[in-house]
Amino acid sequence: MDMRKLVGRNFARLRREKGLTQEDVEARSGFSQQYLSDLERGKRNPTVVTLYELAQALGTSHVNLVLDDQSD
Repeated sequence: MDMRKLVGRNFARLRREKGLTQEDVEARSGFSQQYLSDLERGKRNPTVVTLYELAQALGTSHVNLVLDDQSD
């Protein structure tokens, strides 16, 4: 599993579940909407600190951004 794609998919899912737009997360986190868009498309390789800050903006645990939601 490509971790960039996994994080992007989880971030997008959690963001939508919270009813937030990328612009909402931009305001909460300080990360640009373009960065968030690239993240959701698996084009970014976020640091552990970035994962933590994004999770805080979503009101969730950073662990939820890296959990593999696929059953084997």
